[in-house]
Amino acid sequence: MLVSVIMPVYKVEEYLARAVESVLHQTLKDMELILVDDGSPDRSGAICDAFAQKDSRVRVLHQKNMGAPAARNAAIEISRGKYRFFCDADDWMEEDMLEKMVALAEEAQAELVICGFTIDTEVPSIHFGKSANQAGMYRQVLKADDALYTTAEEFRRNAAALFDNNLLYTPWNKLYSAQRMDRLHIRFPETFWDDFPFNLHYLRDVRRVAVTSGVYYHFTRARGESETAKYVPKMYEKREEEDRWLRELYAYWGLQGEADREFLARRYAERLVGCIENLTSPQCTLPPQEKLTQIRDMLGTKRAREALSLAKPASPLLKTMLLPLKGRHVGWTYMQSRVISLVKNHCTWLFAFLKASRGKAVQKA
Repeated sequence: MLVSVIMPVYKVEEYLARAVESVLHQTLKDMELILVDDGSPDRSGAICDAFAQKDSRVRVLHQKNMGAPAARNAAIEISRGKYRFFCDADDWMEEDMLEKMVALAEEAQAELVICGFTIDTEVPSIHFGKSANQAGMYRQVLKADDALYTTAEEFRRNAAALFDNNLLYTPWNKLYSAQRMDRLHIRFPETFWDDFPFNLHYLRDVRRVAVTSGVYYHFTRARGESETAKYVPKMYEKREEEDRWLRELYAYWGLQGEADREFLARRYAERLVGCIENLTSPQCTLPPQEKLTQIRDMLGTKRAREALSLAKPASPLLKTMLLPLKGRHVGWTYMQSRVISLVKNHCTWLFAFLKASRGKAVQKA
């Protein structure tokens, strides 16, 4: 069998059929789909079983709610494919995605294949210029040029550009070698935001990596209960941990030049903005004075001062957003973040557009 598609399922009854059908309608037929009902309280589990009754390629696991990492790992253990692909149950795939990615993997003998993807955000009855290719949708496209890296050193030198285009963080725009994953026992850690450490483990010593400019996967940033929309009480601590992991990886790779340090600093600065916005989210019930204290503490660390000094934002928007942080103006930073929270919660499509505009190497449809 060529591909095992693994899909954790939890509270997605409204979106699940679209996701499953996008897998079953793939032009590549030599595949299996493993659906893991992670104790979902809605009809998701029943929908999974209904698909299994209609298509012999569908296998269903039912387990108590343990989170997406445990669901993915359970499916990995019973998967039979030469390659593994991870799909979220509220997203969808272009019909030739697996065929194109497997063909590239076979031709290049790649341990990893990376494709482009879109981030789709609902827009209430608005066409937003060229970036809305259908009514009611703002679509951001993230991709890179076709490339084949045949050595670890070649891939590592080009990794920053792929990180900048958000192509290395998530599992669902990648085709992984099952043999390599099992040989190194690479699994999803039991933590929230498990994608990043999983990928860092896989990327650490990877050698042959193929990148296609094809845009095959569609990530949906529309539903309010999704992980990307929640207030996260320990977000700052998690981002600090992730920054440490990535800096350790770059040290292991021997990449300590000026450009490398600037990339790491800019990444840290961008996520610091997100951590501060997390505090001003309407879902955060901390008193205003506590929020100001936490912002002051965040801006006052050695890492924050260093990163804000080294970061060179490519867009005027991000340069402007970092000004109060660089000056350690707590009140100004707080008010700016409240505006960001207001836009994020009351005009999601505009927030998505501005977030895309602030980044480096952002491409639009």
